[in-house]
Amino acid sequence: MAAEWQSTACILCECNCGIVVQVEDRTLSRIRGDKAPPASQGYTCNKALRLDPSQNTRARLTSPMRRRPDGSYEEIDWDTAIVEIAEGFKHIRDTYGGDKIFYYGGGGQGNHLGGAYSGAFLKALGSKYRSNALAQEKTGEAWVDGHLYGGHTRGEFEHAEVSVFVGKNPWMSQSFPRARVVLNEIAKDPRRSLIVIDPVVTDTAKMSDFHLRVRPGTDAWCLAALAAVLVQENLCNEAFLAEHVHGVEAVRAALRDVPIADYAQRCGVDEELLRAAARRIGSAESVSVFEDLGIQQAPNSTLSSYLNKLLWIFTGNFAKKGGQHLHSSLAALFSTVSGRTPVTGAPVIAGLIPANVVPEEIRTDHPDRFRAMIVESGNPAHSLADSTACREAFQSLELMVVVDVAMTETARLAHYVLPAASQYEKTEATFFNFEFPHNGFHLRRPLLKPLEGTLPEPEIWARLVRALGVLDEAELRPLRAAAEQGLQAYAEAFLTAVAGNPTMARLVPYVLYETLGPTLPEGMAGAAAVWGLAQKTAMTYPEAVRRAGHADGNALFEAILNNPSGVVFTAHNYEDDFALISHSDHKIALEIPEMLDDLRALAAAPPQLTTAELPIVLSVGERRAYTANDIIRDPSWRKRDADGALRVSVEDAQDLGLVDGCRARITTAAGSAEATVEITETMLPGHAALPNGFGLDYIADDGRTVVPGVAPNALTSTGWRDSYAGTPWHKHVPARIEALVAAGG
Repeated sequence: MAAEWQSTACILCECNCGIVVQVEDRTLSRIRGDKAPPASQGYTCNKALRLDPSQNTRARLTSPMRRRPDGSYEEIDWDTAIVEIAEGFKHIRDTYGGDKIFYYGGGGQGNHLGGAYSGAFLKALGSKYRSNALAQEKTGEAWVDGHLYGGHTRGEFEHAEVSVFVGKNPWMSQSFPRARVVLNEIAKDPRRSLIVIDPVVTDTAKMSDFHLRVRPGTDAWCLAALAAVLVQENLCNEAFLAEHVHGVEAVRAALRDVPIADYAQRCGVDEELLRAAARRIGSAESVSVFEDLGIQQAPNSTLSSYLNKLLWIFTGNFAKKGGQHLHSSLAALFSTVSGRTPVTGAPVIAGLIPANVVPEEIRTDHPDRFRAMIVESGNPAHSLADSTACREAFQSLELMVVVDVAMTETARLAHYVLPAASQYEKTEATFFNFEFPHNGFHLRRPLLKPLEGTLPEPEIWARLVRALGVLDEAELRPLRAAAEQGLQAYAEAFLTAVAGNPTMARLVPYVLYETLGPTLPEGMAGAAAVWGLAQKTAMTYPEAVRRAGHADGNALFEAILNNPSGVVFTAHNYEDDFALISHSDHKIALEIPEMLDDLRALAAAPPQLTTAELPIVLSVGERRAYTANDIIRDPSWRKRDADGALRVSVEDAQDLGLVDGCRARITTAAGSAEATVEITETMLPGHAALPNGFGLDYIADDGRTVVPGVAPNALTSTGWRDSYAGTPWHKHVPARIEALVAAGG
């Protein structure tokens, strides 16, 4: 008899497409798209169908590990681990202050609920500094968004007349629902257009009507020229600007001075093609824009984020079908916390310190340096720039604790490693809920019981909070009793309890887990925090929640629990977009003086950052058909490109004596590595690329340790970073390539 099909979701990118799975002998034996989820509707890419290696891998940890003085590790029991870790962090707090405890992570792709619970432990300790992968990508855009309208926007590509992708290849990296279906629909419709700004002839670029093939690192000149065409050729939506935007004239004046022909030449795009693309944007009924790592990890990244948003703001493509939208959130990925880091004074944007300054905040004799670190569902020793500097910094910490499913590169530097249940062994969710007008949330039920010896993160954090002794059972007992009476009784008791107990108010996720969690269906105690999120969502967007069919926060929570393929939690009207602007007048504040200064400075900026010694621009972290960040360590899932080839242009191959399949050495200021060469017409001369997800060690079937491909951050530097957000220039690393031995040689 065939195993039952169970609803869950893919965990390999932010879309988290719904899938149904058959489980046999703890393996994900069969996988297909789930037609029920409101966003994905049965869609998946090839990666979702190959998820079993993420669940079943010999890299799994099944016991807490403690590092011995000689650097080796020993297994210890959970009680010992919890007590020793809690005491260690209390010592750091009492000796140096809780703000010397740094937190990195909060959930990998589709693995966000654990991060909701870690906050209680951190607040109990007084820890306040944190970072994660978003600080390598999105904080520059978040800084711009905060100034312009105070929230995150997403394009409605399924309805857009013109879709613009800047440094983004959605055919491969997805990032919005049913990406390939939508791209095919655009390509087949003569009334719609696709504009791609990218130096690489990507899969998406091949489908485009306008491919603005910029030279690597020159996106800002291209975007400035496009925005300047809109202004200089009077293609702006003046009625929209007059009614909904402040600061237009200062920005318009700066763009009037842009020498379009010169900037087109600088970025390597034919002027008439650039003007034609701008005119297409200016004449369209609706335009949606998506920027991604291609510009967010390159020079002028924050300026490029600002300039690309001018394209849709100047043309009035907001709060309309097929345009750009603010959206609801069940849980905010970014906080409003800002400030400066204690040692380097780097900006804290949206609550995150720049990932590139992490080693500098640790390896110093500064009295305010970080002394201890918690890493949850992250691998910063591998994923942050300059892996060598990161490893040295982490090794100097007085206490480091890693919570993960595997003995990662970062875990091997920790004092304690706590084994988490896998994403399919616990209640989980993603907070990448970006859609408009209908936004959805998918709470995934566990497919399997946790592997023996592992615990779900909510239980790990609850045990650590208990060990700190900040709340006692008497304080929790009334809430436990109320939870047994139902959600309405619990809501009333909960609001009264947190209003009168400041400690309880600081530890809300822990309180929910301890009191509401035991009343939830078996294996779903980790969903308790979602109750709190549902209440907040219902208060923040009351009309949109009711339109989605939920009378209040309790009704929304019950719908989330009872719909294994996800629910729509808000249903907005297009005019709601203006109410979602956080400024008091609900208007876009277009003028950002720092960005206008940088726009003017482009005229005198250097044309390139490479040198005669390092003449090639290396882009690291390219997404390909068989790459998946660090989530899948087992390389056997890759059906091609098993070594993660170094892609080079035909012209560079001829100049350097490279042939397909040969080995080459690639050298940067940070280090060097060897890679297999793939020659392709998709790359411009002087531009090379390495994929993400490689350089992870793994025990092969014969017991050997294998490390396929190049670890990209052996070649990057913490010093190459954006001046505003500190985001790394992973897509623009000056490099040198030298032939080693040709294939068969």
